Amino acid sequence: MSKSFSEIVNEKPLVLVDFFAEWCGPCKMMKPILEELKQQMGEEITILKVDVDKSPQASQAFNISGVPTLVLFKDGKIAWRQSGVVPAPQLEKIIRSY
Repeated sequence: MSKSFSEIVNEKPLVLVDFFAEWCGPCKMMKPILEELKQQMGEEITILKVDVDKSPQASQAFNISGVPTLVLFKDGKIAWRQSGVVPAPQLEKIIRSY
């Protein structure tokens, strides 16, 4: 059984959510960046990918107007968010600051 978005965000200490779309060029650039980040941080971070076209309720709930938009949740609350491509070293630095 898969867990719901809110269950994952609330039970993991740090969750990075990538709101993306299949047709979005910059979103495709984020994929290897997020894979690199996961390799570097391992269990410290949970990464969720949310397709805005398949999950319009989630994108509306978080007022996502552009993709990619990254949202970092710490203990179930939004700690940071940014739209656009963020390089892996910068992203790791941001996450580690929480």
